[in-house]
Amino acid sequence: MSGTINLIELREGGAHDLHSVNRIMQEAFDPRYGEAWTSAQCLGMLSLPGVWLVVASVDGQDAGFSLARAIAGEAELLLLATHPAARRRGVAGALLRAVIEEARGRGVARLHLEVRSGNDAVWLYRREGFEKVGERKDYYRGRSGQLFDAHTYARDLD
Repeated sequence: MSGTINLIELREGGAHDLHSVNRIMQEAFDPRYGEAWTSAQCLGMLSLPGVWLVVASVDGQDAGFSLARAIAGEAELLLLATHPAARRRGVAGALLRAVIEEARGRGVARLHLEVRSGNDAVWLYRREGFEKVGERKDYYRGRSGQLFDAHTYARDLD
């Protein structure tokens, strides 16, 4: 990744992008929390109706991705990750806005997401209009066995 981002390019992703998605996940998600999905989990999700993957590239290199699904008028952001070398440069915001626009295009009225307590991405979600709507105690189990709460957020899209 270059030190300066000139242009973020977004494209529809697919199963052929899973190697890159996995590489980004391994770099982006701290292994202490056990949040990264396996390639098999991602492939299984991509095979379901209503699921879409967006890949962000910077200077010709994949820098982030988002995975989301829509069903029955609602959507869920399943995963969003930015390679550490591309953070705080607009990649995650561009991906999130792309998910919002795609969900609107699919007729979705409300978009949901879930995030581990203490995750730095909360500022981005709040900036983009998401509000906390719930909490699941001890939902995530880190590699050491430590438990973390899950916070659910949502925003209306109409």
